[in-house]
Amino acid sequence: MKKPYKERIINESISIRGFSSNISKKDLVWHRDHENRKVVIIEGSGWQFQRDNELPFLLKEGDTITIRAREYHRLIKGNSDLIVKIIKK
Repeated sequence: MKKPYKERIINESISIRGFSSNISKKDLVWHRDHENRKVVIIEGSGWQFQRDNELPFLLKEGDTITIRAREYHRLIKGNSDLIVKIIKK
């Protein structure tokens, strides 16, 4: 399956990901990751983050989100490109 983002690996625990504003909503699926992560919002407008059984919330530049391993979550498309820094724990 094609990944819905472009990624630049910085080192084994840090990467930069970019999600295009042209991405199809159907490509942003509910998923779980294998490890704990911190996600720092570098830039983007109108994007939302949603955890399982919670309401989505708006992402703002400078926000940091902690995601536990195996926690269901998803992104909801915004109106500009989204760039995030992912730190795997």
